[in-house]
Amino acid sequence: MRSLIPLFLLALPFLEIAGFIIVGNEIGVLATLGLIILAIFVGIFLLRLQGFGLIQKIREETAAGRSPKRELVHGVMLFFAALLLIIPGFITDIIGLLLFIPAVRDLGWRCISDRVVVVNSSGRRPAGPRQTRIKENVIDLDPEDYSSKPDPKSPWKPDQ
Repeated sequence: MRSLIPLFLLALPFLEIAGFIIVGNEIGVLATLGLIILAIFVGIFLLRLQGFGLIQKIREETAAGRSPKRELVHGVMLFFAALLLIIPGFITDIIGLLLFIPAVRDLGWRCISDRVVVVNSSGRRPAGPRQTRIKENVIDLDPEDYSSKPDPKSPWKPDQ
């Protein structure tokens, strides 16, 4: 699957051009340009409409003391969906419109939910199974262990 993504990204401009040609032949140039401009406005409108609701859900989850992981991931997907709608092209528009559907975002959430970690403003994560792995990499220093003065025994000399 991961090896197909770069190939898809390389082929995407050619597929979009082919889509423009096919749609332009069927409905005409002006109607094709109108659809592209309409998709841009729809992307901005949907992002604004669903974005405010998502911000409210994030606030509710945080106020309830729960981690807003799902809502944050949905927010990223909504931003990506709007970006895909703003980029001219019919294939990106279809993918962007699909990402605006909550069931599709939930499917994406299920695929990546175990890899998402939320850290609060104090730099701590909620207690969980991954908490112990971070503690192994933390080195706590006491105030007497740290000094901002240069160490005369250090082989690293400051620039003079």
